[in-house]
Amino acid sequence: MGLMHIPDAVAALERDLRGIFGTRLRSLVVYGLRAHAGADHRHEPQAAQHRHGQQGPQGRAVTHTLAVVDTLSIDDLRACTVRVEAWHDDGLATPLVLAAQEFGRSLDAFPFEFGAILADHLLVSGSDPFDGLKVDTADLRRACEVQARGHWLHLREGYLETRGRGDGLAVLIVESAPAFAALVTSVAQLDTAAVPADVATAARHVERHLSLPSTASEIVALAGVSEISSAEAERLFTPYLETVERLVKHVDAWTRG
Repeated sequence: MGLMHIPDAVAALERDLRGIFGTRLRSLVVYGLRAHAGADHRHEPQAAQHRHGQQGPQGRAVTHTLAVVDTLSIDDLRACTVRVEAWHDDGLATPLVLAAQEFGRSLDAFPFEFGAILADHLLVSGSDPFDGLKVDTADLRRACEVQARGHWLHLREGYLETRGRGDGLAVLIVESAPAFAALVTSVAQLDTAAVPADVATAARHVERHLSLPSTASEIVALAGVSEISSAEAERLFTPYLETVERLVKHVDAWTRG
């Protein structure tokens, strides 16, 4: 796919990368376009959480890019560091720079993150770096299980560390909510073979598909909240933990269809 119009900031980035890599620059793509379009209305995962919208200077949505190069050295990285501040000032996230073949070889390690790029990108210049690539469903299931089991372990360990205090429980729930939002998004994507429109849609999917109460929706709604009361935390934690356990068992036994 080609861009109808290349934004000035992206065009400037391409010139900078050409200056650094020369003919070694194979491709440049913009990705996360749906997240970008909704960045004024929700938060993103991206970190380079590639699945979440981010905000740049003056609240502008950040544009994410990926560059594929023939070779990548420490000298190339040093040359890029000189331009990073200007890229950020122009509303660009730090570009993801990968050596040729690195993306394809990393799909099994980052199936959700890189799969999201495959599903939502536009080619700015060069050849299509993703031609013929697809995410293996088995890799998605494995990554989802790692997410689910890791979250389950974190909540149980965190609960012990609160020593049963409501204020500690409130901190645990609020701080874990963004990771839970990422988890339900992954589960919904695994089930439907499509990236959910937003995290609220993902939460409703797991509630409906697993016959869960509304706890998933309540927790993902806390992803942008700074604090909750001890009473609220004590009400939420048990069903929250039970919801995560159900997600773990669902993913563990998951098969397509």
